[in-house]
Amino acid sequence: MTPAQFLTRMERGEIAPAYLFLGPEAYQRRRARRALLKAALGTAGRENAVTQYDLAETTLAEAIDDARALSLFASERVIFAGNAEAALPRTRADEDAGDSDGAAGSADLLAAYLKDPTPGVVLVFDAPRFDFEGEDKKKQERVRKFYAAAGDPVEFKRASADDARREATALARRAGLSIDPAMVDLLVEALAADLTRIAVEVEKMALYTQGRPVTEEDLGLLVPDARATTIFALVGALGRRDRSRSLEILDTLFRDGEYLPVALSFLAAQFRAALVAKETGLRSPQQIQGHFAKIGVQMWGSRAEQVFQTVAKFSKSQLERAMQLTFEADKDLRSARPDDRIVMEQFILRLTA
Repeated sequence: MTPAQFLTRMERGEIAPAYLFLGPEAYQRRRARRALLKAALGTAGRENAVTQYDLAETTLAEAIDDARALSLFASERVIFAGNAEAALPRTRADEDAGDSDGAAGSADLLAAYLKDPTPGVVLVFDAPRFDFEGEDKKKQERVRKFYAAAGDPVEFKRASADDARREATALARRAGLSIDPAMVDLLVEALAADLTRIAVEVEKMALYTQGRPVTEEDLGLLVPDARATTIFALVGALGRRDRSRSLEILDTLFRDGEYLPVALSFLAAQFRAALVAKETGLRSPQQIQGHFAKIGVQMWGSRAEQVFQTVAKFSKSQLERAMQLTFEADKDLRSARPDDRIVMEQFILRLTA
């Protein structure tokens, strides 16, 4: 089930005796944890009602024994068992053997407990280690199979860019932060769609700006890793062929110690997208966004607007020349040249000529 579905069930008071929290995303996990505690325990008297285990240090059997025990201090209890992956058998052979004295037998022990769970007790097995894709996928499937008795797991997948943008917008609205969609895009990109970090930075910006609109300068000042937003600003300035602004941004990047080949990689992507749009005859940001979505390349509205500005300012031949200049500048930056700033200044002057 999704975190949103889990929250809905908590609001309805539909509480199961056990849950598996699966996946690495931390922001939605904290929301789910708070919602479960509120639904299961109310708002007071939680001191003796919440127990935390680490299954890397405690056996699953001990956690289940605790769930079976009746507490003298709390009729409703929530038991969190973290590092739930540690309870799994170490090898496939162990798992297939089903040794009741080892880790493999613990899955049967959990299934037996859930046939007759202790009333008022909720067990939460928290397994954040493995992702849903790549090499982690098979490992995560083993975790899912081992805890199958706990029912449909709550899947905490990493937020997509669109999900992060929607959540950032909602957080800003609740915090009274005045931030336009372009700044939201920059914030999400600078923080790699990490919802936990986005929530922290939205709160900081709300306190700092005191109701006035957020600017690029605010992002660069307040947000860790927001030098990336300065790179995006350079992309935009060069896309508009704004030489003066481009040189100002370059000065900021240089003073902040930015690794300049990263800036060039963004520029190369911008010019490639603009060249595709030019050759395809795309005539609006909406057409650009739609075209790239069809070929499987996600592009936000603000980025499509940047590409459109580049298409409007550069002819096809100029875009091809921009790609060549980007390649040459990148090669020079990686050579034994004594001054990267001179390389970049020359690149900007030639590109905006």
